[in-house]
Amino acid sequence: MSEERNAIPLILTGIASIIGTIGVLWLYGYLHFAKEEDALLLAEFTMLKTVPGDQYKLPVKPANQVAQCIDGVLVLFDTQQKGLTGVLVDDKKQAVRCMGQETPQAPVAE
Repeated sequence: MSEERNAIPLILTGIASIIGTIGVLWLYGYLHFAKEEDALLLAEFTMLKTVPGDQYKLPVKPANQVAQCIDGVLVLFDTQQKGLTGVLVDDKKQAVRCMGQETPQAPVAE
């Protein structure tokens, strides 16, 4: 017995399932669609070259960002806007590496 099935409801169900899954992931924050505004500069930074014997006057008030070394890359966290983080990059968009923490290595099987 050859029974012919209508494929249109199956296709529509599949498309609705994919759209629903993407919607739920986006709603709960597991999916983020990057916008051009997301890549804008958080703040301008300047490196002060240190010369032995020279004294530097820095303001007492710290910057609004806090840096942490994660997996060998310097990551900035903004203290005023919760959840705003970014990787510190140079003018060529290369990540600034840090030496304060070793990059985790996979355990070696013996």
